[in-house]
Amino acid sequence: MANIRRDRFLKIASNRTNKIIDDIRLLSNCSNTNNYEYTEEEVEKMFGAISAALDEAKSKFDFRSSKERFKF
Repeated sequence: MANIRRDRFLKIASNRTNKIIDDIRLLSNCSNTNNYEYTEEEVEKMFGAISAALDEAKSKFDFRSSKERFKF
């Protein structure tokens, strides 16, 4: 059973990671000032939101904090 769960994690995590990386590459296309206009503030907001979402997702994988929460 553990191998099935691990294999499923590896497959799904790999696919989702690759999709996120592809989407970030697509987002970087918006930096082309020949096609788009934006302010520094807008870019900071955009990457701030991405960073916050990444930090939240990463915290769910933090083994140390999850063990500390359940100390007796």
